[in-house]
Amino acid sequence: MSFTEDSREPAFVTHLNGSGGEVKGWVVVDTLVDGLAMGGVRMTPNVTEEEVRGLARDMTDKFTLAGLRIGGAKGGIVSDGGDREETFRTFGRTVKPLLHGGIHLGIDMGVTPADRAVFFAEAGYDPRYRLGAPDMPIDWRTYYEPLIDVTGHGVGVAALTALEAGGHGEAARVVVQGFGAVGRAVARFLEERGHVVVAVADVQGTISADRLPVADLVAITDEFGRIDRSRLPQGVTTSAEPDAWLDVDADVLVLAAQKHALNAGNVHRLRAALVVEGANLASEPEAREKARAAGATLVPGVIANIGGAGAAALAVTRVVPFELAADARKAWVFDWIGDRVRENTRALLEIAAGRAGDPLPELLATRREELLR
Repeated sequence: MSFTEDSREPAFVTHLNGSGGEVKGWVVVDTLVDGLAMGGVRMTPNVTEEEVRGLARDMTDKFTLAGLRIGGAKGGIVSDGGDREETFRTFGRTVKPLLHGGIHLGIDMGVTPADRAVFFAEAGYDPRYRLGAPDMPIDWRTYYEPLIDVTGHGVGVAALTALEAGGHGEAARVVVQGFGAVGRAVARFLEERGHVVVAVADVQGTISADRLPVADLVAITDEFGRIDRSRLPQGVTTSAEPDAWLDVDADVLVLAAQKHALNAGNVHRLRAALVVEGANLASEPEAREKARAAGATLVPGVIANIGGAGAAALAVTRVVPFELAADARKAWVFDWIGDRVRENTRALLEIAAGRAGDPLPELLATRREELLR
């Protein structure tokens, strides 16, 4: 099937009730390109079909902007706190026809690589093999695990590109909201390039200082992005106030945590002139509009946080030069993601400089036309 035009409704929505067990959720396939679509699976207590639809549309936009010939999809599981392994076994049995039919599902919020391995095994699904495509010469884990920081790399590239385009020559003050894998990678990336991280936020609140030692904070952060308050470096300030990260004087705000962190109720507190979305659906549409109207620059997640999704799509579509040695293959993927993020960030900012309003629809239309050629 050729590229499916953007439309108000997704290509199809599958409601999940379980097979040989109970599971509540959805798989939304927003678009299909050459019969393929992909996206992660999100598991939270309050995930909704509407949320999954929005995430699937974001995947379509990400792949369109990156020029990848694959459609967008997303899964959602409503977590009830029950037997985790059995949940994913049931999920694997239920989505087996989709996985084998060209709908690749991966990891997202609340779903780990170990969970993915469970539902892949239960479905008898191996991404290395697909009819009509050459086999992957390495297994998925060998390919994907070394790329854990690729999303943070892309978000960092977006921030640097926007700072350069805005003529910001000196070290920028950076706030990172969310200190999971993406937030930690962005903080390291920007610090290594001479910028100063002045605040980070996790689920317990905000930690700030004139200059935070990123490596020290990473060392006391658990796998869920929670920073151990009992081991904090000296000279830092902590706050448990909601959204205190918005009140820190900064040049750059990286949103790398929950959905709609920047919203209509808190956007008036925004102090950073540049906002880069490192998470999916990180800002409400109304908040984006208000931020732009107040003079802020915003690089949306469909451009900035393509890394993980793009790296997976490169493998599923067999674009990756698998013949390269492991280190060279990793460098190739990082460079490919960085180049796409840089190109799209520059293009977005050029459109924004020429007219008022949201520049993203115009850029999406251009990239969609390129895919259809």
